[in-house]
Order: sequence, then structure tokens, then C-alpha cells
Amino acid sequence: MAHTPARTPSGRLSLANSPEQIALGPLDGRYRPAIAPLVDYLSEAALNRDRVAVEVEWFIHLTRNSVLPGTEPLTAEQEAGLRAIVTEFDADAVKELAEIEAVTVHDVKAVEYYIGRRLEALGLAHLTALVHFGCTSEDINNLSYALGVKGAVEDVWLPAARDLVRQITTMAQENRAVPMLSRTHGQPATPTTLGKELAVMAHRLGRQLARIERTEFLGKINGATGDFAAHVASVPSADWQQVSKSFVESLGLTWNPLTTQIESHDWQAELYADMARFNRILHNVCTDVWSYISIGYFAQIPVAGATGSSTMPHKVNPIRFENAEANLEISSALLDTLGATLVTSRWQRDLTDSSSQRNIGVAFGHSLLAISNVAKGLERLDVAESVLAADLDENWEVLAEAIQMAMRAEAIAGVPGMDNPYERLKELTRGHRVDRARMKEFVSGLGLSADAEARLLALTPSTYNGIADQLVDHLG
Repeated sequence: MAHTPARTPSGRLSLANSPEQIALGPLDGRYRPAIAPLVDYLSEAALNRDRVAVEVEWFIHLTRNSVLPGTEPLTAEQEAGLRAIVTEFDADAVKELAEIEAVTVHDVKAVEYYIGRRLEALGLAHLTALVHFGCTSEDINNLSYALGVKGAVEDVWLPAARDLVRQITTMAQENRAVPMLSRTHGQPATPTTLGKELAVMAHRLGRQLARIERTEFLGKINGATGDFAAHVASVPSADWQQVSKSFVESLGLTWNPLTTQIESHDWQAELYADMARFNRILHNVCTDVWSYISIGYFAQIPVAGATGSSTMPHKVNPIRFENAEANLEISSALLDTLGATLVTSRWQRDLTDSSSQRNIGVAFGHSLLAISNVAKGLERLDVAESVLAADLDENWEVLAEAIQMAMRAEAIAGVPGMDNPYERLKELTRGHRVDRARMKEFVSGLGLSADAEARLLALTPSTYNGIADQLVDHLG
């Protein structure tokens, strides 16, 4: 009998059962290449691999330290065999775990059985009861999530973020002396340099990276309500606090001694707040660069063969920065939600965190995608120095600040005729365009001391930027 293909209620062929597993979300579809490295840390499969790793290391830890009467350290071959369960964890392992879970209807119990199946081949069938000994599921889960998040931060997200900050830092250094008209409230203001403005962004982003680099990744392994009750009842002779602490620290995590059934996730909330702040500062970079592109300060280098607009052939759109803005907003919203949700758990345990934490990879993915897009967008920019210079030359009124401050200094020094400097400059410049000739005529008629007059007559919008280029040195 011929197979009848499934259709949607509207009569279209269904794509839901495609053998190619068509992705529902963009991160696993359109943007997969940009975020693929996160799969090794924050996917469901990676979580299960980390669960296996935690169970295996707990088994080894208990035997190495002969925590339970009747156990002794394993042979080197047995330890290597156990760890091979983790290092050789592959697509077949993912499938097998899913099959076990379909029966247990419990993900962590499936991991326990998965490991138990492999003990006989290692000569350890008599120690099957040691797998998951004294553990509640959350003992395994909190450590697995901590390992996954730690790896994602340290091995994937931070390297990408550092590279981007270095890229912006390099641009700042290369353009440290390129004069640029500032715009406060969107209006012409005291000039700066392009490099100094980029340095501000690099410095802000760098501070957040420093906070993220100091993140403590906490973990616990202390039983159903955090009291070691089952541990003490079954093996009262063991120093369970020390066993727990040394195990958590052996995983490269910080031991949390006081918990309920769950590790409280406060460290996650702290991390996600810092990452969201990084995202928002990077969003500010995007909006500023987008705006500079729109007024011609940056020219975009066309990509060969690329289409900017389906109807306007001349266009080169700043799509990288627009894409990044959207992904940063999505990432920040998810990170905010995670941080707000994870710090609350009813009494000793509820399961809201279980569903929430499954979205950590999505939050990281949108941030990583944005970082990638900003980096690619910056690579395709040329500084249009002639446009910046022309903009400055059309706004001589920005020297009003310098002139009225010089007049104030002259008045303090006792030079006569320096009354009402602000008001006199306001009358000259507010609502008026002032060119070079008019500004110099005004300065020459003020009666300044010879030194002050020479200084102001030599000043131009392009040179009126203080020590902006020197400030770039603060980037190190």
C-alpha cells in the first residue's frame, strides 16, 4: 500500500517529519555555522555527556578515596575504561540514552542505567550500586550545567568576545588622531577623534569581559535536600563534607556548602547579568556605527556578488549591524529572564529551573551570532576621512566653547573687556552658521592677550579635540 504523505490542515505537504530534521529555530537552521561550537557545551546531547562525565568521576572519586567500606581504588585500566565512556560519547550514545529515557521517563536515571550497562565489560559489575550513590538528580544536573556553561564561556564565548574587543581596540588605535565632529543630542558639539570614541566602546566592553572572566562556577553534591542525610545514614564513618568539596573542586568548580536540593543558581544570574550588559554595550556600538555609516563617516566595502537591495542596485546596507542588534536584544531578554527565574525555587525544590536552563544555549547562541556579525561588519568598513574633515569645516561654531572659556581665563587673569563671555558667544553662534572668516574676525576683536589670541586664531574644528588621541592609550 502506497504511503500517503502527511499534510498540514491547509493542504500543504508537511515538513515536520522530514528526514533532514528541518530546524524550527534560526540558530539550528540559517545561523548554524556561526553558533556550532556551542553545541559541544550547551546542547541536550552535551548536557547528557556531562551528566555521564559527572557520574563517572563521582564513581572514581568514591573508589579512589575508599569512601565506602568494601571499595578500593580501581586499576588504571578500569579508570581509563570508565572515562572512555565520556570521551567516546557519540551519536549512537545519544540514541541509546534516548531509548533508555523513553522507558524510564527520567533523563538522569537513564544516564545511571547507561553507565551500568558498561560496567561488566570493565570488571566492575559488582559495583553497579555505586553508580549515582547518594545522589539526587540535581546533584548531577547542577554540576553538569556548571561544566557546560563554564566550557561555553571559557572556550567559545569569551574567545570570540575578546577577539571583537581587540578588533575595536585596533581600530581605535589606528584612528586615534582622526578628528571627528561630536554630536550631543544629535547636534554639532565639541570635536573628538574617531579613535577615542571607539576606545570608549572597547573600554566599556573590556570591563564587562573582566567581570565575566572572574565568574565563579558553583556546584554541590549533597543529596535530596542538601543535608547529606542519606550519605550519613548509609556510611556514617565518611567525612561527607570533605568528600563533596574535594569532588566539586576536582571538576574545576567552586563548592557551595549551603543549598537545598538545588544549587541556588545565583552564580548563573550574576554571569547572565554581566553577559547581558556586554550585549547592551555592543548594541550601542552597533547603533553608533550604523549612524556613522548613515552620515558617511564610514564607507562600506561591497562584497563581490552580494545584493544590497532587491530593487535598488546602488545600496550597500549595514545588515551586519542590524542583524547583530536584533540578536543582542533577543539574547539579553533571555539572559534577563534566566537571571530572574533561576534565583527562585519554592521551598527545597521546584522544577521551573529545569525548563529555564534548557534555554541557556539559545541565549548564548544569539549573543555569539551577534558578535560574529559585528566583527564581519567592522571588517568591511573604510574610514571616510574626507567626509569627517568636511563636516568639521562646516561647523566653526563649535569653537564657541573654547573661545568663551579662554575669555573666562583672561578675565580671571585681569585682562579687561572679558565681560559676559558666554552671552557674547551665544549671540554670535546660537542658531547661526559661522565660517572661518567670521570666527577669526570675532576673536581678533575681543582684546585678548597676545598669547590667548594667537592660540585661538590657530584653532580649527579639526584641532579642537584636546588630548583625545592620548586617551586611547588607556586601552593598554
